[in-house]
Amino acid sequence: MNIIDPHLHLFALELGNYHWLRAENPPFWPDKQRIYKSFKETDLILTKPLSLAGFVHIEAGFDNEQPWRELAALEQNCNKPFRAIANIDLTASCKHVYTVIEELAETPSFVGVRHLLDEQALFLLKNKQVLDNIHILNKNGLIFEVQLSLTEPTSVDALCEVIANNFDINFIINHAGFPPADIHTIEWQRWQSNLVKLSFYPHVAIKCSGWEMTDRNYQATWLNEHLSLIFTIFGAKKVMLASNFPLCLFSHSNYQAYWQSIISSNFFQALTQQEKSALCYDNALSWYSMADIIN
Repeated sequence: MNIIDPHLHLFALELGNYHWLRAENPPFWPDKQRIYKSFKETDLILTKPLSLAGFVHIEAGFDNEQPWRELAALEQNCNKPFRAIANIDLTASCKHVYTVIEELAETPSFVGVRHLLDEQALFLLKNKQVLDNIHILNKNGLIFEVQLSLTEPTSVDALCEVIANNFDINFIINHAGFPPADIHTIEWQRWQSNLVKLSFYPHVAIKCSGWEMTDRNYQATWLNEHLSLIFTIFGAKKVMLASNFPLCLFSHSNYQAYWQSIISSNFFQALTQQEKSALCYDNALSWYSMADIIN
């Protein structure tokens, strides 16, 4: 089975900054040292019947001031087909954002940007400067990777307003919107309700990964239930299965083990062959405009 992994990070510690990976800087994960090293394309090892056809690299803090440097390094060192999502500071001036996008557009792999929303989501999504810059993304037809918890109704309402006003951006939800570990909570109900809200927009897709960010020891039954629910809500054409490598190593021994856990899940086994291909390959091919570099 061919896989396009639409959410992973490669690190080149000898070239980039990666302030967040250092022990003295947040996030203060007790196991962060496990990923404090370089990870290259050659670490993305899959064995038959799985085969990695391509991937989407998501910015990893290589150089937030000059994000094109990360893409240039990737293009110099990667051999597999890939697209790249670059860091951008949406609080900067419109002039600065225009300049950054022009620089990024010089790199063939560039298709979109990410500004981590997370705990600042409501503030950022209501900020006039941010909204003006999002309109610049809209004019350029770029992808915007959306990383925030879907348990906060006011943040999601603000996001929905932005989505409704920017139809030339493809908004792609990262890490399934961080589903809570306990399904018997009001937070989990809010997460599910907000999934439904977002699913109605034709230019919104969702990536299923980052489970280890909720619980390093998440169980197969929990994963299965969430994959089934997301698939039911978003449908076969707007869901992508992804790894969040190398952070998936917090919960799995290697890249192969993570993907094996996905394809062996009851959810995945119950899919049709066409649906399996959509979630592992076809949707990423389409949403990230990869047909011209893979086929």
